[in-house]
Amino acid sequence: MQPSPLIIITGPSGSGKGTLLRALEDRGYFCVDNLPVGFLIKFAELLAEGAVERAALVVDVREGQALDRFPEAYAELKRLPELQTTLWYLDASDETLIRRFSETRRPHPIDATLPVREAIGLERERLDRIRSMADRIIETSRFSIHELRAHAPRLLEDHADTRLLVTLFSFGYKYGIPVDADMIFDVRFLPNPYFVPDLRALTGADRPVIEFMEAQSLTRGFLDRLRSMLEFLLPEFEREGKSYLTIAIGCTGGRHRSVMIVNALSKLADPARPIKVVHRDVGK
Repeated sequence: MQPSPLIIITGPSGSGKGTLLRALEDRGYFCVDNLPVGFLIKFAELLAEGAVERAALVVDVREGQALDRFPEAYAELKRLPELQTTLWYLDASDETLIRRFSETRRPHPIDATLPVREAIGLERERLDRIRSMADRIIETSRFSIHELRAHAPRLLEDHADTRLLVTLFSFGYKYGIPVDADMIFDVRFLPNPYFVPDLRALTGADRPVIEFMEAQSLTRGFLDRLRSMLEFLLPEFEREGKSYLTIAIGCTGGRHRSVMIVNALSKLADPARPIKVVHRDVGK
């Protein structure tokens, strides 16, 4: 008998938890918003007994001090073999959260008397430990409410695959650090093809840039060490039950060095371990 899926959604206020929960409800999930932490185990037991086929819950700072008990409750849920329990943490930049609160004119649940930016900071402190436990961190700053609802089906398709889904993500530091990355490697120490006139207009996916990078002993040494580390880490993450791993590689502009390194690392993929490649800034 397949374990019943239980998705627990958390994150700061305004990150889109309610929107995602409604999208899950549209897809047949039994959904509960703001379930008290003290009821989590009892609810899980009912789910394990077949009361509902699959469920999703939102747990957040509206719990007050009871939220401090969530990590222990979640660890207990993860040990139940009848359930496939995962924790999804929705996040967004402070500026996005402030804008959303301004648009909705709602008070911040952590303290309606505080300025919104200060309340957001306090909320992040309360959620910091829970964020570190998340199986999936979803950055929603780039989504409107409608876009987040449309994005939910793809998230569910990814979730249905129980293998570790690795995403290799190239980016440029000048455009900002990706907030949903689990691991970030800075490759700005490598020789920069941008300063070679014949290579400047190309990208790290083009053969002349690849050959330039591969000719550098520093590049070869870095790649050898990083491959070795990932070959060790990926099976350990799988054994630990992690569903998603995002590895970000950053250079200055996200066009040459980071793209080449990500493409080189993507060769670690095999049928048992799919790897998704995203080049965020290559076209900028």
